[in-house]
Amino acid sequence: MRWEDFRSSGNVEDRRGLPGGAGGIGIGTLVVVGLVSWALGINPLVVLSGLDAIQGGGQQQSAQPQGKPGAPSDQLGRFAATVLAQTEDVWTELFRAQGRTYKDPTMVLFSGSTRSACGGATSAVGPFYCPVDQKVYLDLSFFQEMKNRFNAPGDFANAYVIAHEVGHHVQNITGILPRVQEAQRKAGSKAEANALSVRTELMADCLAGVWAHHANARFQILEPGDIQEALNAASAIGDDKLQKQSQGVVVPDSFTHGSSQQRVTWFTRGLKTGSMQQCNTLQGAI
Repeated sequence: MRWEDFRSSGNVEDRRGLPGGAGGIGIGTLVVVGLVSWALGINPLVVLSGLDAIQGGGQQQSAQPQGKPGAPSDQLGRFAATVLAQTEDVWTELFRAQGRTYKDPTMVLFSGSTRSACGGATSAVGPFYCPVDQKVYLDLSFFQEMKNRFNAPGDFANAYVIAHEVGHHVQNITGILPRVQEAQRKAGSKAEANALSVRTELMADCLAGVWAHHANARFQILEPGDIQEALNAASAIGDDKLQKQSQGVVVPDSFTHGSSQQRVTWFTRGLKTGSMQQCNTLQGAI
């Protein structure tokens, strides 16, 4: 993936090296969330924000650490900031074409643990988006986990992870996430709530593909093998594959992200079409 010749976003808050700690969610709950997230590949988007809504109605219950603002100077930090900048450029243009204004999210880089407006977080929960403060949280060590644990290495695989979380931001500022969370609160069963989570995550995969389509058209970022890297990543973190690895059996009713095939299919759909309208996985559900 070509990235070093492009601008880095200044919408970065670098908390690496700062003391972390739990925020609105108690540390015991956070540990459970972290273990479940790693074991089953669950993005804590709904888990964390849902717990926070129950415990505090979305209010930040303790001050967040103040990180260093602006683009980092180290290579991994610059990479993340450059991918973020390209999501800004792409989504700003796509929103403008629809007569809308895109509001950039902030990316928080942290190491070990930190606090968000959705509660405390550790590196164990993986990258996540907090809709309350509109920030993407990322421990860059996750990229090493992508390589070693998921066998999904590569710059474009890592860019897909960032673009997926920014996809949740797009869902949030267009009003989709609040509607999903309301529908989940009214769901008649855990399986029904999980099904809504799957649809939401597959939409974020599709939106990541939309970003890749337009970023390549504008910046020619793709190199041979990059698409396969992203497809490998999408496949590696499918619920079916992760459940098979962690517990030996696959339980579709407990899926929160979708199967490997679903994730690959929806990312590919966004990549090929470049159309947000082709990513409506929630039609008829909310």
